Amino acid sequence: QVQLVESGGASVQPGGSLRLSCAASGSILSLNAMGWYRQAPGKQRELVATITSGGSTNYADSVKGRFTISRDNAKNMVYLRMNSLKPDDTAVYYCNARRWGAGYVVTSDYWGQGTQVTVSS
Repeated sequence: QVQLVESGGASVQPGGSLRLSCAASGSILSLNAMGWYRQAPGKQRELVATITSGGSTNYADSVKGRFTISRDNAKNMVYLRMNSLKPDDTAVYYCNARRWGAGYVVTSDYWGQGTQVTVSS
């Protein structure tokens, strides 16, 4: 079992920056991928960024060039650096961790409780 705790959410003005952090309860080396998802009011949860155990990253088109995902295996942490924030980035941001088996079938799927990011002038 893996527990995830997010932090770093805040209210910022458009154009501002934030860094979200996700602390995992155990070693993240055994996890195939970790990522950040977000859910805005009235909308479905959507992928923001993912990073595999090998360091490969993937980003939603809407955040490419503005957000950077990274991980620190020694500290069991995953981060999301968000620059040039826009009002459309307003959402609850969730940390996710996954393991998968053959054929990339997800065998374990863990979620944090979320952290609120509000971008408004």
